[in-house]
Amino acid sequence: MRTPRDTTALGIALLRVTLGVMFIAHALLKIVVFTLPGTAAFFESVGLPGSLAYVVTPLELFGGVALVFGLKTRWVSLALVPVLIGAATVHAGNGWVFSAPNGGWEYPVYLAIAAIAQALLGSGAVALDNPRPDQHPLVGQTA
Repeated sequence: MRTPRDTTALGIALLRVTLGVMFIAHALLKIVVFTLPGTAAFFESVGLPGSLAYVVTPLELFGGVALVFGLKTRWVSLALVPVLIGAATVHAGNGWVFSAPNGGWEYPVYLAIAAIAQALLGSGAVALDNPRPDQHPLVGQTA
């Protein structure tokens, strides 16, 4: 039977992979559904430079892939926090709940906090950063 100490690295990996999938999904939404020019137009409509769409979208896509595979997890998680703070700022006037018209700031703030937690926790199990999960500092030996 696994103890909580044994499953900590798996929980950290679950957070990492779900964050990565979420970022990939948001990038693909911008590419496939809205298109990059459409995303740029939206950014401009909310007062951001349209060219920022061409920075944010690849950051979400490649950052998400890096998180799924556990590559440079701490740095990638921190690099994605400004994207989420930007999203929260854009939605700040719409209220707290993300289901509000035009979306509130609840979801991006939650994800920013989750990304910060991921940066603090590291990669967890099954990650390119940490090929030996028993070496994770919260599970076994030293990192």
